[in-house]
Amino acid sequence: MDEKLTLMAVHAHPDDEVISTGGILAGYADEGVRTVLVTCTNGEQGDGPGGVKPGEPGHDVEAVRALRLEELRESATHLGISHVELLGYQDSGMVGWAANEARESFVNVPFEQAVGRLVEVMERYRPQVVVTYDENGGYGHPDHIQAHRIAVAAAEASGIPRKLYYTAVPRERMAEVFAYLRSIGAGPEGVELPDDFGVPEEQITAVIDVSSQVERKRKALEAHASQGDSIFLLRMPVEAQHRIFAYEAFIRHINHVPAAGDREDDLFDGLR
Repeated sequence: MDEKLTLMAVHAHPDDEVISTGGILAGYADEGVRTVLVTCTNGEQGDGPGGVKPGEPGHDVEAVRALRLEELRESATHLGISHVELLGYQDSGMVGWAANEARESFVNVPFEQAVGRLVEVMERYRPQVVVTYDENGGYGHPDHIQAHRIAVAAAEASGIPRKLYYTAVPRERMAEVFAYLRSIGAGPEGVELPDDFGVPEEQITAVIDVSSQVERKRKALEAHASQGDSIFLLRMPVEAQHRIFAYEAFIRHINHVPAAGDREDDLFDGLR
């Protein structure tokens, strides 16, 4: 493939692509940037048809896999994603779930094997910019942490990405959203944001205005209808959704672009 501008997002499950990176995927696609979504697992530990939870009678792993991958295809269409690459690993589930112990689960596959497969994808598309989770996977999910580990290792082993970013939740912005929800009587009762929730503003190196992509993000998230019970954002008032969806924040971890600024509004800063 040619060396056209390419953004690659490395995510753990179907639906992860929307909240933290749906805006940049849609926005950069509109600009003609090639957008590549790598989804590491098939999401088998999500809710099944009818809302059947993992571990409950009737939870059919194969049916969940088929449904979630179909939802992923619809989401990618809403976001205009150029290419979806499925690594096809088995969903490991949340911390403490029985799926953590399965040999086929993403967290248990040989690390170098998973890194090698992602290196192959990077060699195929040669992304200048890669986006993934931070060291804690955003919120501690085993598959998110593993996706982080292989993305960083593949970037370093291949030497291809010029820049690699971690997704970030701005602490101050989320506090403002919670305050807004309470002001309109829509805040979750008795729920307070932990003092260490999210990332302090001074650690964030890029904030991208994706307000023009909010409706596409909403449609992409709604495409993952089978997971509606766990996607709390869909139950928020539209104004609160807009406040959350309109900006996406990142922390730059790898940078081989001397011209890139310290506070970016474009992940391709210094590359065009």
